[in-house]
Amino acid sequence: MKKTIYISAAAYLALLSSCNLDLYPVTSYNEGNVSVDEESETQYSTRADMLGLRDAIYNSYVKNIQESGYQDWLVYSECRADNAYCGSPSTGEIAAIESNNVDGENKNVVRDWSYFMEQVSNANQIICNIDSILVNDSSMTQTEHDEWKSEALCWRAYNLFFMTQLWGDVPMVTTIPPAITAENIEEVYDEYFPSRTPIGEVYDQIIEDLEYACQYAPEPNVADEGDKNQFSKGFAYGLLARVYAEKTRQDWQKVAEYCQAVEDFGYRLCENYGDLWAYDDSDVNRNTTESIFEVTWTKDQGNWVWMMFHRNYYNPDDSFTWAKWITPSRDLIAAYEAEGDTERMNASIVWDQCSWSNYYPSDNYAFMHKCPTNASSIILMRLGEIYLLHAEALAMLGNFSAGNGATYYVNLVRERAKLDPIDELSSQEDMIDAVLHERRLELAFEGFRFFDLVRHDKAKEVHDSMPLEDSYWQTRYALTDETILMPVPTTEMDNNPSLVQNPGY
Repeated sequence: MKKTIYISAAAYLALLSSCNLDLYPVTSYNEGNVSVDEESETQYSTRADMLGLRDAIYNSYVKNIQESGYQDWLVYSECRADNAYCGSPSTGEIAAIESNNVDGENKNVVRDWSYFMEQVSNANQIICNIDSILVNDSSMTQTEHDEWKSEALCWRAYNLFFMTQLWGDVPMVTTIPPAITAENIEEVYDEYFPSRTPIGEVYDQIIEDLEYACQYAPEPNVADEGDKNQFSKGFAYGLLARVYAEKTRQDWQKVAEYCQAVEDFGYRLCENYGDLWAYDDSDVNRNTTESIFEVTWTKDQGNWVWMMFHRNYYNPDDSFTWAKWITPSRDLIAAYEAEGDTERMNASIVWDQCSWSNYYPSDNYAFMHKCPTNASSIILMRLGEIYLLHAEALAMLGNFSAGNGATYYVNLVRERAKLDPIDELSSQEDMIDAVLHERRLELAFEGFRFFDLVRHDKAKEVHDSMPLEDSYWQTRYALTDETILMPVPTTEMDNNPSLVQNPGY
């Protein structure tokens, strides 16, 4: 059977290479597409090569993260839960995700799989080459080697982690495939057509990558206006805390320890919640003392993703003729109002006039407000999240104390939001509910809500109940253990016979 697959694969590859079976992976450089050093047989041989690849990773995600890594992620995290309507019901891809009616042809799912795999490949270019360059190029220092490798490991781990949240088992590519020829097709077949690695093994690799980065990544720049667009030790520890909170490798003691490690670097909450996304006529607020990792832009070299959510403050009439995505839900607004939480609601949601009325009257329409300009940052990790993850871990460990336990960390963010502290609760269920509620209000539209609910087996209850309470939601197919995950894109399975579809699709 496998021989038949090899023959089919060879035919497919031959077709792609115009009947020349020598094919080279687009994710690596080799004699088929660039000049190489004949002795080393590698494109990369110098410190300058590695510095260029490192800079390319940072430059690439600044350009590319806006679609798959941000706007699409908010559809998965906010619209599958109770925080936001998809915003544009006529856009079939996002309406299908909100309604749990997704298939392998969904354009968002297709492009997001490709995006995350590409980011892993970009990181592998450094990870797989930098050790030999340290040996062969004396201009590279040990510190540069350790830090650059750590940054690449952080980025690989980050993208693999996001893939597991969407698809569970995923192809775990940690090498750069050699050129494929008629002579070596059987030898390299699995590298070109990787099967899905069990999620536990993927987590093992993520943890290994991040443990290295915790030791060798650059020290974080915690100062106000210090550069937070960096894969630092703070980011590595924070990502490890997220990983150990998930069911696959759940260890709440480690979550608490890694959150504490992040806190010990000296990050500080912004004085006002709205400072995280503040702007004025001249510029935006970025790189605050609270930020652990963020992607930054300027007015002159700005993002485009603002147009998906509301207006650009610096050019308010630009691209405001079509319905926007991630429309705040009535349920979220009611949750803010029940708390009297005007600080966080006003920073997260803005009301404006528009020419459509999909969910609210056109003269008083709600918009997501955490990307208000083309110069606004995308904050991927911040201290407020870490405090509440720490609270979650302590609640699961049975420490509800207002002095040093879960209640203490919840009240840190509530105090900043100018809310009364909560009382120390007596049951774990009540404490977890309080933490999840606080995470909802603190982290709305930041990419966490659905996955928080999944972590505590509450996703089905919330997902299925929303249309019963609010007719503005898409009619939802019941969420199951299988459809919590996304389908593998059909095109990927067509191109890779080793891939199998997730159950339920």
